[in-house]
Amino acid sequence: MADIFELMLALDLRDELSEEELAELRWHLGLGPKPEVLRIVTEFPFVGVDQDGELVVEDDPQPLLGHHGEAWKVGGALVSVLARREHTSRGIWALTSRQEIHPDEFDLTGELLGWLASKAADHQRGFDDSVDLGWTRFYESRQAERLIVRDGVVDWPSQ
Repeated sequence: MADIFELMLALDLRDELSEEELAELRWHLGLGPKPEVLRIVTEFPFVGVDQDGELVVEDDPQPLLGHHGEAWKVGGALVSVLARREHTSRGIWALTSRQEIHPDEFDLTGELLGWLASKAADHQRGFDDSVDLGWTRFYESRQAERLIVRDGVVDWPSQ
């Protein structure tokens, strides 16, 4: 059995993103090259084994929402889009992403989602200042769960 979840983001971002933040966000979405300096998610620990059989932790930056094409378990396609809005009061950037995610990726992806929540347009915020980013769904389930960020921390589904 696989522990794969569908992650669906649909949110609007305020127009306060720097060029560096936009470049890194585009990289995370699979829409641009990796910037020289990462400012949003700065460490990507990967545990491997060296030539002597010892465990080593290396930094291995990877786009967190950058898969495009056929989905492996959830059906349909994986995609990420970032579009600039010209005339709206709902936010300047529209972001939609549909990805497959394993619980082992929750921490790193959660860093990016916490940052996105801090940049979300006001209409994404609840009365308790939580931010509704979209939903998650276990790949075998038909029932989706809201994806909420509270105080910068993602409320991930129970595993």
